[in-house]
Amino acid sequence: MSHAVSGGTVRRYFGTDGVRGLANAELTPELALAISAAAARVLVTHTTHRPLAVVGRDPRASGEMLEAAVVAGLTSAGADVLRLGVLPTPAVAFLTGDYGADVGVVLSASHNPMPDNGLKLFAAGGHKLPDAIEAEIEAAVEGGAVQRPVGADVGRVRDAADATDRYLAHLLAAAPTRLDGLRVVVDCAHGAASQVAPQLYRRAGATVTTIAAEPDGLNINDGVGSTHLDALVAAVRDAGADLGIAHDGDADRCLAVDAHGAVVDGDQILAICAIAMHEAGRLRDSTVVATVMSNLGFHHAMREAGIAVVSTAVGDRYVLEALREHGYSLGGEQSGHVVFPELATTGDGLLTALMVMGQMAATQQPLAKLAAVVTRLPQVLVNVDVADKRAAVDAPAVREAVAAAEAELGDDGRVLLRPSGTEQMVRVMVEAASEDHAAEVARRVAGVVSSL
Repeated sequence: MSHAVSGGTVRRYFGTDGVRGLANAELTPELALAISAAAARVLVTHTTHRPLAVVGRDPRASGEMLEAAVVAGLTSAGADVLRLGVLPTPAVAFLTGDYGADVGVVLSASHNPMPDNGLKLFAAGGHKLPDAIEAEIEAAVEGGAVQRPVGADVGRVRDAADATDRYLAHLLAAAPTRLDGLRVVVDCAHGAASQVAPQLYRRAGATVTTIAAEPDGLNINDGVGSTHLDALVAAVRDAGADLGIAHDGDADRCLAVDAHGAVVDGDQILAICAIAMHEAGRLRDSTVVATVMSNLGFHHAMREAGIAVVSTAVGDRYVLEALREHGYSLGGEQSGHVVFPELATTGDGLLTALMVMGQMAATQQPLAKLAAVVTRLPQVLVNVDVADKRAAVDAPAVREAVAAAEAELGDDGRVLLRPSGTEQMVRVMVEAASEDHAAEVARRVAGVVSSL
């Protein structure tokens, strides 16, 4: 089960990305029902009308069971429900706002293996639930017996027949240009985008070949998708395609493969989008938001393009917070989560793919040339078990070792120490001009950390 720390309080249910765990063992129907009912009850206190919820899911077998529990929980608390069926997480976020719903619920464990599942809530407008509302929901789950509505006050359920059409229309309206003549292979990870992604790219003009687009409830992320790119690399080469796009199980991210089979990661995708927006005068304050894990090569590319980089902690949650707080127009992660806040409230892998392919079409440049703006420096990561991760990071000997390593690397590398979010462990990440140098510096710094 997901756990997180916020304001010094350990949350029992919500992590940084909803509730996630082994379906029917940790994330049970009873828990899904309780959280959904609590969410509806809390929302009643914040609205003056009968609440409306939208519910979508990815194609995991356990999603059928958990969807039934979520719908039961919402309606038992007096909320009406629109069932969206199998759709990407960003589609549920968009449709929460498009239908004017008070809450959106998506059942997905993203890139996790099939036995896992997750429950994520969106507030009105498709935004992340405020922490205060999450806290109220958790308190309501633990609050014991409540008086339930009866008769006509029990929530009603209907299927949203036009949900996919609404989402596709939204994305096509956001597409920067037609994709006619572009040949793309799409790896749908046997996930939530298996139907909608090929439809979208074909309607935008591309010639589409699909792989891993036949979900059976059991095969999601099974050796395919954005965390397993070998099949896509082979398919792009075999098809002689211009590029490949890889989504994960809930399609809130994408990675790409160029025509030669080289992987184009989230840093490169973010750089392509940032430069395109900057040249079009649409990159607010000439600034892009990225996490501290973005490759130093990305920072060099942005500096050359005249674009400032704001760095956040790792996690799309923190990217979103920086975007909303400062009003920036683009942010993302190395993993392929990219957010265009003027067009979407969360990372959307389909929207990101449209933007990348749109830049290829607009410039008539192959993906390899667009991605070459970022020269990725080798990254070496060493995990060090420690007794007290905070004390280890702050220890004078460690700070001295890091300072010495950074002086040695200069502008051609960097050192990043991160305490693990869940374990007594410090992650030592080093970038350098060569992998051997990065590994040598990482071992040296890690040795100081482990000696404490």
